Amino acid sequence: MSATGKKAICFYFQVHQPFRLKRYRFFDLGHDHYYYDDFSNESILRKVADKCYLPANRIILDLIQKNKGKFKVTFSLSGIVINQFRLYAPEVLDSFRQLADTGMVEFLAETNSHSLSSLKSRDQFEQQVRAHNEMLKQFLGVEASSFRNTELIYSDQIGSWVAEMGYKSMLTEGAKHVLGWKSPNYLYCNAINPRLKVLLRNFVLSDDIAFRFSNKQWSAWPLTADKYASWLNKLAPKSELVNIFLDYETFGEHNWKETGIFDFLQHMPGAILKKTPFRFMTPSEIADSLQPVSAISVPSPISWADEERDITAWLGNELQVAALDKLYELSEKVKKCNDDLMNKDWEYLQASDHFYYMATKFFSDGAVHAYFNPYETPYDAFMNFMNVLSDFEIRLKRFLPATSEQEQIAKLENTILEKDKIIEKQSAEIEKLTGKSKKGTKRGRPAASAKKATAPSLKELATRLAAASLKKPATRKKVSTLKSTVKSTKKKTVKKSPVRKSVPKKKTSRTARSKE
Repeated sequence: MSATGKKAICFYFQVHQPFRLKRYRFFDLGHDHYYYDDFSNESILRKVADKCYLPANRIILDLIQKNKGKFKVTFSLSGIVINQFRLYAPEVLDSFRQLADTGMVEFLAETNSHSLSSLKSRDQFEQQVRAHNEMLKQFLGVEASSFRNTELIYSDQIGSWVAEMGYKSMLTEGAKHVLGWKSPNYLYCNAINPRLKVLLRNFVLSDDIAFRFSNKQWSAWPLTADKYASWLNKLAPKSELVNIFLDYETFGEHNWKETGIFDFLQHMPGAILKKTPFRFMTPSEIADSLQPVSAISVPSPISWADEERDITAWLGNELQVAALDKLYELSEKVKKCNDDLMNKDWEYLQASDHFYYMATKFFSDGAVHAYFNPYETPYDAFMNFMNVLSDFEIRLKRFLPATSEQEQIAKLENTILEKDKIIEKQSAEIEKLTGKSKKGTKRGRPAASAKKATAPSLKELATRLAAASLKKPATRKKVSTLKSTVKSTKKKTVKKSPVRKSVPKKKTSRTARSKE
């Protein structure tokens, strides 16, 4: 029970946007190593920032200032959405910093890439949580003491890991099949490690705002702040803690401004403070102030998704299981790969959204999955992701070849890539010099210019020369002939030209020798 006798209400908002993948075909494998749809990622984030994040943050900041310490909220920002803010909407990140500076907002720890790592690998899970904590320190100036897992996924085992990492409380769903006759409106603790306090979401009151607010067919429509406060007040005699957990996009994106959702947000804190005995608290404050009534036993993972409140939204069919298994098969190799770009792609590919798009639920929750899905079918989502993952694996093998033969192939590929870069660079230089030469010839010697037009370009000759020098020794005669042709062409091109000194004969000879 509460040490102070007060009743607590906790408002928590999840903030996340994935890096969406572009359409990646089978024929792109081995050639195109950039996987992201930059246009969609930027346009969607800018839209949601303007419709939700910025106006909602302004309202919450104003409410904190007006209520002078009585109104508190909790956020979790995935590492991926923080990176998107940095890229596309830095003003949103600034507005979250302003909220952090008030001292009335708690930011929770989570997996950096909003991943399903807690279901596959404890090492990956803990590594991502540590990485996310560093991001919170760096970009928001806060250090988290409470935790929420991706999509509120929780089990006894996951909770014990979180407790061992030093967190005092964790958020999850108040699922009916877990609670039975118990109420979600009390504080509980982990069944393995009782030091971890567990806050359970009241899904009825949460979904009244998240899913039913703008539904005109709902019997309680329209929902006002006073009506909502009256429902809370009825719960007060048999409740100690009410947890309202929502997607932040509920405000302005899922429910548009025209529905009155922002008016509800503005008036809700005042109505609750005035008409109910509940006081706003953050998860860490609740863990310090309230005592758990009992342990909550959750042997199998639960989440806040769909009617089942389990993990079938991400692992409910063979496509999802195969994709996730294949992804985490690569984890040990990625750990050995000391490459920033590879690690960044690995992080983004772990986002749970990619597996959510593969869900084949077509009944009660099908409409929700369709709303968030950029693909026409779950099978399109699976094929696109697996194509990207196959290319990622090809790149990984180049960094960490498994056999001596693969190692030799990787070295040869790197050599070819390096030579291609040299050819491109030298071709660009020759083209630049040829351009200058043409300019000078046009001014001083129109006849020579006409004559030069019929001769092979220096770029063509350089490319042919470079290609020939990569072949077998039997082609050396051809290389010598090409060298002579390049020299003679240069003489004709730059004779009596003001740029003659910038094209020394020896430079071409050195370049040809280095390529041999």
